[in-house]
Amino acid sequence: MTEAILLVGGKGTRLRPLTVHTPKPMVPAAGVPFLTHQLARARAAGVEHIVLATSYLAEVFEPYFGDGSALGLHIEYVTEEEPLGTGGAIRNVASRLRSGPDEPVLVFNGDILTGLDIRALVRTHETSGADVSLHLTQVTDPRAYGLVPTDGTGRVLAFLEKPQTPEEIVTDQINAGAYVFRRSVIDTIPAGRVVSVERETFPGLLEAGAHLQGMVDSTYWLDLGTPAAFVRGSADLVLGKAPSPAVPGRCGDRLVLPTARVAPDAKLAGGTVVGEGAFVAEGARVFGSTILPGAVIEPGAVVTDSLIGTRARVGERAVLTGAVIGDGAVIGARNELREGVRVWCDARIPAGAVRFSSDQ
Repeated sequence: MTEAILLVGGKGTRLRPLTVHTPKPMVPAAGVPFLTHQLARARAAGVEHIVLATSYLAEVFEPYFGDGSALGLHIEYVTEEEPLGTGGAIRNVASRLRSGPDEPVLVFNGDILTGLDIRALVRTHETSGADVSLHLTQVTDPRAYGLVPTDGTGRVLAFLEKPQTPEEIVTDQINAGAYVFRRSVIDTIPAGRVVSVERETFPGLLEAGAHLQGMVDSTYWLDLGTPAAFVRGSADLVLGKAPSPAVPGRCGDRLVLPTARVAPDAKLAGGTVVGEGAFVAEGARVFGSTILPGAVIEPGAVVTDSLIGTRARVGERAVLTGAVIGDGAVIGARNELREGVRVWCDARIPAGAVRFSSDQ
């Protein structure tokens, strides 16, 4: 297995305002665009040729990654004029593949952070003789996901939509968003229209008698679709909980990029990242957060489990917990922003305008 398709066309609507100016796979995690971690892990597993299936803000990818040679890869780009869904995107790039009809092609989603053993998934595919093999992971509460029950040999039995009652929860195994396709199967996906692999392709193959194999690997798995998950994923990369050869520095409690500045008495912990050209002033405390390039954290501010956008500013003694601050936004001094708040790009909140406690 030497080639792969990476699906990076989604709009990332659940991540807004982070994705207003930046496609989701290009939002920095642990100091580099998240996509960099996926490309590096694919290369480490033996992939040489990757086709990026792009759509939203497609023009951003190629100027950054070029032909992929810096990562030891050959990267090609295919842009959908209209979003085609997961299956449609896979079919849309089929002409760029070089594999023979029976050779394996890795396919993975651009918003999943995982410790998946890619080589093991390919071995499972080859030894089982499957048409498609799926990475499955086990979750404590599967109600938000589609369930994938398997038999004792790992063969997939069904694809079940999000369960609503305890009786419908027949397994804790879910589709984890990484697949190995027999090359010829990709050519059977209808071309030129929206197709979902989860709702159409996989159930259709199963109904037609195809062999779909599941491999459970629950080492580390996180869907980065929400701001809170994205912040956590970045911190886990820095802390070494999530594996990646692309983290630009040693794993530890913090990652400070070379051109960032941090005051000597500022405290950084919990997998915090301070991006290029950013500044954390004296007395500030930042825990488990991502400070994107050019952002400023003013004296005495406390930032926890938050993401501060490019060139944004957090004022003196402001307190942010679980907040997402868009690019260029300004949070005035002494504001208190709590879990789930999203401040849009270039917005300005005056000093002391939002509080949950007395101003005395």
